[in-house]
Parts: sequence; structure tokens; C-alpha cells
Amino acid sequence: MRRFLHDRGVTFRERDVTNPGYMEELLAHTGGVRGTPVIVIGQQVLRGFDRGRLMRLLGIERGDASHAPRGLP
Repeated sequence: MRRFLHDRGVTFRERDVTNPGYMEELLAHTGGVRGTPVIVIGQQVLRGFDRGRLMRLLGIERGDASHAPRGLP
């Protein structure tokens, strides 16, 4: 996941799910479903790594990083 985002120039923030405060926030985003990775882009929440959906949400064409957003929403 890190490499996928980094290679496409996407700025991201990692969270430590062992932190109880963050775990509560994570569970709120996922409707109480546990599991990683959880990716939040605006109001969209992805559970797991779905490369195609992630690329669509980020506006990245296959093999093209020029459309990648450069910051967090």
C-alpha cells in the first residue's frame, strides 16, 4: 500500500490502529468492521486494497501518476 501510493506521488497519512483513540475513529468509518487497510478519501471508505477502485477514487489512469492528488482531502 505504501509503495503503491508513494510511487504515484499521493500524499497520505498512516495511523496506528493499536492506538485506542484512533481505533474508535477507524471503527466509526467502517461501521464497526475491523480490518486493515482502511483508506479514507473524502467521504469514501475503502476496506482492503482494491487497486482499481483506489485508482478511480484518486483519479489515476493506469500507469499515469500525473492526475494523482498531491495532498490530503
